[in-house]
Amino acid sequence: MYKSSENRWQSLFKVRNKFVLLAGCILASSMIPDQDAFANADGKSEMRKPKFQIEEATIDDIHEAIKRRQLTTTELVHLYLDRIKAYNGVCVNQPEGILGPISTIPHAGKINALITLNLRPDSRTALGFDSRKARSMTDNVDNNPDMPDALEVAAELDAHFAKTGKLAGPLHGVVMAIKDQYDTFDMRTTAGADAFYANDRPPDDATFVKQLRDAGAIILAKANMGEYAAGGITGTRSSFGGTMCNPYDTERDPGASSGGSGMAVAANLVTCAIGEETGTSVREPAKNNNSVGIAPTRELVSADGMIQKGITTRVGPICRTVKDTARILDAYAGFDPKDELTAFSQGRKPVQPYAAYADGKPLDKKIRIGVIREYMDKDLFSPADIESVDIVDKAIDDLRGLGATIIDPGPGGALFQGCVDKVVPTWRNQLFISQFPGLFPAGTDHIPLLVDMYFDPLLVPHTPTGQPSIRNLGPAGGDAGDAKYNFNLYLKERGDANIQNLTELIEKANYWNDPVIPNRKASLLNADTAVTLANASALQNRFALQTVVFQCFAEMQLDAVVYPTGSVPPPILTAPEEPGVNDRPSSIWTFINARGFPAITVPAGFTTEVYGRDAARNLVGPIPAKLPVGIDFLGLPFNEAMLFKIAAAYEQATHHRTPPPDFGPLDKPKVKPGKPKNLPKARIPSNEELRAIEREL
Repeated sequence: MYKSSENRWQSLFKVRNKFVLLAGCILASSMIPDQDAFANADGKSEMRKPKFQIEEATIDDIHEAIKRRQLTTTELVHLYLDRIKAYNGVCVNQPEGILGPISTIPHAGKINALITLNLRPDSRTALGFDSRKARSMTDNVDNNPDMPDALEVAAELDAHFAKTGKLAGPLHGVVMAIKDQYDTFDMRTTAGADAFYANDRPPDDATFVKQLRDAGAIILAKANMGEYAAGGITGTRSSFGGTMCNPYDTERDPGASSGGSGMAVAANLVTCAIGEETGTSVREPAKNNNSVGIAPTRELVSADGMIQKGITTRVGPICRTVKDTARILDAYAGFDPKDELTAFSQGRKPVQPYAAYADGKPLDKKIRIGVIREYMDKDLFSPADIESVDIVDKAIDDLRGLGATIIDPGPGGALFQGCVDKVVPTWRNQLFISQFPGLFPAGTDHIPLLVDMYFDPLLVPHTPTGQPSIRNLGPAGGDAGDAKYNFNLYLKERGDANIQNLTELIEKANYWNDPVIPNRKASLLNADTAVTLANASALQNRFALQTVVFQCFAEMQLDAVVYPTGSVPPPILTAPEEPGVNDRPSSIWTFINARGFPAITVPAGFTTEVYGRDAARNLVGPIPAKLPVGIDFLGLPFNEAMLFKIAAAYEQATHHRTPPPDFGPLDKPKVKPGKPKNLPKARIPSNEELRAIEREL
């Protein structure tokens, strides 16, 4: 009935039953010293087992504890499950249930990061998790021996270690959550939607999920997400999973569509997680959750088994350290015949594993880092940006102190503008010409002026917001069909008996109804009207921007550039977003990264105060708030190794990662939830907010 994902652990279950696994687990546990010697008050020697500190544990910490027989993989999974049970509940006021309107709860004590747990029914019930967390809603029995759950996989890993004394792979026992946008053959996959699939499990794993399992990782959960990868205010909730809450302030946005992945890492519910970034949703949830996340080169990572894969969709790891992030990427980077774009990665990976570059050593003056002042011009933006920009300015001084050569045009300067004006008229041609019809009237000869602009870039025109600039070259326009094509492609491959195309997906689902947070139905219906696939404008924009960035990197001999991941702190869940201004987006900077360049975000510090918007979109504040700020390092395609080197050096020198105070060790006093806020009045989203909903689509 089910197609198994063929990896080493699942294949073992074809010849072993649960009793053998249990015996293996007992054997592994019996070989672990239960106690260590210590002196009691009478001076007599007694024994106790040292307690493993799960909070902030790295992959190295986990492996060292297993090798010292201080910890079994089964015990590790239970430690995470204990934290999930304590902290992964409903975090908003929802008087009409999961599909109704919501209001926020200060210090809610829950975050709602994980929507599906990889536990068989008996284990799930015994551990106190309700049926909503079942790994399938269409298979209540769930007894297929070829689908081991997380505890069974952990037992098999323990048996392997007990027998050999060796770890089974580079990710042995690493406990992970996967964004619900990616196929997992053993757990429901619906991109957060409450959709009526005949079988809510896809037939096999996404390629990268299988690679993670083969490396020894334990896939414990599917992460909540903005439904169908929505951005903006809609990206904070899903019809099946409900609303997500930022662990640093449960009234605020955790980071759009991959919020569940970022939150689970921040609150130590898993070791690492996987997000998906089309525009913002690896680095934004990592930034908002004071963690590390990399959106790698698109052609480096397979998007097989992903709902809505496309030319900018990237499989990105989120962890608490740079080195752990590199280790996760090591497991799945490279060519996959199921994704033709990864053919470009052949011969492009570094000689050493990515983790080898994340050693945290100081930099040297040979490493040249440019500063994108176009993303830090406080005069162009709003009061909401100022403190985050100042924090990243301090980080640039830290990079100088680490020994790197900093190429900085200075406040108000522009690192890329010369290259933009040189390249764009030629390589963006049709789009550039249509942007300035006054200079290029229809029916006239445009070539002479374009030639003159090539030799004299001062002739290049700019809009009032500065376009073309590295913030935005200009509108792409005219493309169609990308979303519908990618939905239908995925659904045809999945082969579900009940949902076979986007039209059926829209019709056979539930949607929430909220007066201030629009659901996905309208945008999906709009996508379903397309009758052709035409993305030439996006491809031309992508090539033109790549030419700009390559040109400036070459001219200035840059290894990377640096800028704030985003200068606008996360908004209140039910409030309007901070509006864009002068092509500064309302979330994070993504214009370069989304067009083929890898970027990594690292914690850079915390705000002391923030601004917000009231229901009428008036600026409110400042108000005291300690919220994470991230710094981005961006490089040329396939140069992730350099980014890991720079990011790890900065991380080790600054140590800005701090866990959320309301979600500490379980033996510490728990926070008392505040009083729920009143339900907000109906509000019509702005056009900018409506566009942001499809930011990830």
